[in-house]
Amino acid sequence: MQSVKENLIRLHHAPQVTRPLLRKMFQIDPQLQFPFTSTPAQISRLLSIPLPRAISILHHIHDTNIMRKLDNHLQKYECVTLMDDLYPPLLKAIPDSPFVLYMTGNTQLLTNSLALSVVGTRTPSSYSLPAMKSILIPLIHFGFTIVSGMAKGIDQYAHHLACRNNGTTIAVLGSGFDHIYPTNDIALYQYLSEKQLVISEYPPDRKAEKYHFPERNRIISGLTGATFVVEARLRSGSLITVDQALEQGRDVYAMPGLAGKATSEGCHKIINQGAKLVHSYKDILEDWLEKI
Repeated sequence: MQSVKENLIRLHHAPQVTRPLLRKMFQIDPQLQFPFTSTPAQISRLLSIPLPRAISILHHIHDTNIMRKLDNHLQKYECVTLMDDLYPPLLKAIPDSPFVLYMTGNTQLLTNSLALSVVGTRTPSSYSLPAMKSILIPLIHFGFTIVSGMAKGIDQYAHHLACRNNGTTIAVLGSGFDHIYPTNDIALYQYLSEKQLVISEYPPDRKAEKYHFPERNRIISGLTGATFVVEARLRSGSLITVDQALEQGRDVYAMPGLAGKATSEGCHKIINQGAKLVHSYKDILEDWLEKI
């Protein structure tokens, strides 16, 4: 008989098994044994899903070639589930926590309680990068781990700042490790995966999809006690991360930008709505220390 963890990883690997469906499976059977012993018709009835979907799920979890490929991935990457001690406590506390996380790199970075999510536009202005640098470098030297999504622009710059200043950083991807996205800085991914830490909710062979990135953003905010928005438009993925951080009960900081710049309008909006305005690294550090 397989362990609960083994069953969970195999089911999570099946594209037809969504998080809501996994939750339903746990409610029916906390050991997750029944999907491996039931017929398609039984699965369809128990989970209230169409028969073709049930057939697809059972085909996936019983296909020896697919499972052999999964076993190869498990030998190459760390795989942490909700029931493992290594699973980040802050992330476990959010609504809709990922059931499974694939990791490559230094997993000890997850133990740092000083962790700040940094998000922002893919097309930063010439104003924002020097200002961001002046704020983040002192925090990195203080011991903050920088968490971001390795997207072009602010995300990648945040990771680079941590690496160049002997700091620590965690990248959260919206794809599996075999399909790195974006592809403009593969060298950064290779360095992070060896010297820092890269995390993905998606199995290594899963390609990036549009809907993955809002899902990924909840992990970026969920791994830390606060999210810092450097520069963002009114309609941007960064503001989705802000909404998720607030839903998770986490703090939100924002850097004001130049008046009239579209890339600053998102930050100005959330500052008006109550996000903490950041002029200096001290605004984040002093606020953080007050809560310790």
